Amino acid sequence: MSKKLKIDIVSDVVCPWCTIGYKRLEKAIQELGIQDQIEIEWQPFELNPNMPAEGQNVNEHITEKYGSTTEQQNQSKQMMTEAGAELGFTFDYFDEMRMVNTFDAHVLLEYAKDFGKQTELKMALTKAFFSDRKDVSKKDVLKEVLLSVGLPADEALTKLDNEEARKEVRTKQDYWKNMGVNSVPTIVFNRKSAVTGAQPVETFKQVLTELIKEQQSV
Repeated sequence: MSKKLKIDIVSDVVCPWCTIGYKRLEKAIQELGIQDQIEIEWQPFELNPNMPAEGQNVNEHITEKYGSTTEQQNQSKQMMTEAGAELGFTFDYFDEMRMVNTFDAHVLLEYAKDFGKQTELKMALTKAFFSDRKDVSKKDVLKEVLLSVGLPADEALTKLDNEEARKEVRTKQDYWKNMGVNSVPTIVFNRKSAVTGAQPVETFKQVLTELIKEQQSV
C-alpha cells in the first residue's frame, strides 16, 4: 500500500474562492478516481482576524479592504456565483450580508479532525454562511452546523472557551504565515509544493497525476 498524498488546504470559512478551489480539487480527485490515495487536512487562516463580534457589511468591508467599486463587486459576485453553480454550490449574496469573525469556526474545525469530519464540517460551515445566510460566528448557528454533521455539539462548543484549543489554532495560523502563506486558498502537497487560488479542474488533475506518479515510484 503506497503512502497517501497529503494535501493541506489553508483557507477561511468565509472565503468564496476557497470553496470554489476545494470543489474543483474534489472534482479532479473524483474524475481521476484517486479518493483513497488522498488525505486532506484543513488549516486555519483568518481573512479578517480583527473583525469585531458584530461583523461588518460585506460590501462596505470589500470597499474598505480592496477599494473595489460596487460595479466591480457585483461582477466578482456574479463570477463566483456562476463558478459555484457549475460545481453544485450556491452563493447567495444579499445586501445585508455581513463579514464575520471566524476564529471560533477554526477551533471547531480542529476538533472535527479527531472524528474524521473536518471536510464535512468545513463544507457545512461554508454552506451555512454563503447559501443559508447564517452568521457562523454565533454559537447557536455553530451548534446547529455541528449537529448537522453528526458531531457532539455540546462537547465541541466547550473548546471555544478552552485556552489550549484556541492556542493551537493561533500556533497553526502562525506556522502557515511563517511558511509564506498570505493568500487563500493555498493548497499544499506533501508539505513540499503548493498552488494558490481556485485553479481549474484540469490544472489540479495535472498536478495530482504527477504527484501520485512520483509517490508510487519512491
